[in-house]
Amino acid sequence: VQLQASGGGLVQPGGSLRLSCAASGFRFDVQAIGWFRQAPGKERQGVLCISSSGSSTYYDESVKGRFTISRDNAKNTVYLQMNSLKPEDTGVYYCAANRWVCRSLQKEYAYWGQGTLVTVSS
Repeated sequence: VQLQASGGGLVQPGGSLRLSCAASGFRFDVQAIGWFRQAPGKERQGVLCISSSGSSTYYDESVKGRFTISRDNAKNTVYLQMNSLKPEDTGVYYCAANRWVCRSLQKEYAYWGQGTLVTVSS
């Protein structure tokens, strides 16, 4: 099983990025995929998740109205569209997989990607 997060980079405040999480080695359509962020000097926390059925769950209220999540099962990929980015969105973003439904506890996610760095700065 492999999860590959990509799409990070340096962006100015107010800008946009789209992160991708490409999965392989398991049946993707039954997996919920969560995105987590680890800001510098802080613990990793949940951002947003999409269930196997396509329902979204926000774990970080500050991204509501700015971030959206979607999935393309034909490509075994989940996307995190991040708009109106703020400096506080800076961090390493990880994607993780849990069977069927989104979970708030990180320990319930069986598989993790390597992370992609997002830096929001002028």
